Amino acid sequence: MYTFSSLQKYLDTIPVREKVPGLDVRVLHQGKEVFNYQCGYADKENNIPMKGDEYYYIYSASKPICCAAALHAFEEGKFLMTHPVWWYLGEFKNVKVKTVHEDGSVTYEPIKGEMRIHDLFNMTAGFNYDLNAPAIKEAIKKNPKAPTREIVRAICQGGLDFEPNTHFQYSLCHDVLACLVEVATGERFADYVKRVIFDPLGMTNTCFHPSQELEQKMCAQYRFNYSLGYPERVEKKNEYVLGEEYDSGGAGVFTTVDDYLKFAYAMTNYGKGMNGARILSKATVNLMRTNTLPVGSQMYKDFSCWMSNAEYGYGFGVRTKIGVGRGGNLTSIGEFGWDGAAGFLVSMDPEKQITIVYAQQMLNPQHDVIHNKIKNFVNQIIE
Repeated sequence: MYTFSSLQKYLDTIPVREKVPGLDVRVLHQGKEVFNYQCGYADKENNIPMKGDEYYYIYSASKPICCAAALHAFEEGKFLMTHPVWWYLGEFKNVKVKTVHEDGSVTYEPIKGEMRIHDLFNMTAGFNYDLNAPAIKEAIKKNPKAPTREIVRAICQGGLDFEPNTHFQYSLCHDVLACLVEVATGERFADYVKRVIFDPLGMTNTCFHPSQELEQKMCAQYRFNYSLGYPERVEKKNEYVLGEEYDSGGAGVFTTVDDYLKFAYAMTNYGKGMNGARILSKATVNLMRTNTLPVGSQMYKDFSCWMSNAEYGYGFGVRTKIGVGRGGNLTSIGEFGWDGAAGFLVSMDPEKQITIVYAQQMLNPQHDVIHNKIKNFVNQIIE
């Protein structure tokens, strides 16, 4: 039996040291829960403690789910990774690459190469994360419901920041990928994910568009104010969900820790869930956690400049462990996962059969330090 007293002691310091109002951590080993701990407040102002059944917007921790669903479509033969994106989203055939000059002027030139589907998975397509781009704002003005297909057309109008497959840039790639899956399968993306991921795994408390009633059940949301030195309470909204018909593959999932664990364990277990349902093959899970950015390339340099990515490469929507040494992380080679803007973390280690899910709800979360310390505590306890 493992003793997690050192991890618990560390977690108890986070509300004080990192100013995180509340948190929830779960650890599975070989499919069995070995650690379940909450501390702090789900609602600090009303003194409501964390209980472990809270709902969260998980922001970019949605990306592994999006990519797993897209990989399911890949397994179904809906596309190949080498297919040009414009075969499915025709507007991208003539997308332009923009150049910002020293005097601030902007020029646009036709794309020279080809944007391929793997570029959407791998964040190398040339997009950015500007939700306030003029074309996007105009599209929302015309149709406040903001259907996914219409917003992606607007994203295309804004042009690319660089030629595909030359740089890594964290961006709306997975939102565009969700749209491509929608076109390739003929099924709305939120419905497709529900059918091939959520329903098979029994994720009954997970969705893309919660009702107002359900949204109010989520724990209070905060944003850390650096100038004031403490978190401020903010509205229970997700700014990355641009409209009620916009299925944000990159940031739109609403869930609980218990439900997300069902997905995370299935990925740790090479695609097979706790209930025996298989959502992906072992070969596809291994593809997902394969580094796609050649070490030494400009793409790898772009990615590895993030502190949390030391020793990691980038796979299909996840960081994946490729080295041991300077980063000092105790996870296994091939451990993979991602995190979210409010501090959510998933870590999946098929070699050690360790699954970690950490939840909090504070934007500007200081999560690099927290996440790696949690991984290290767990991996020194479970050997």
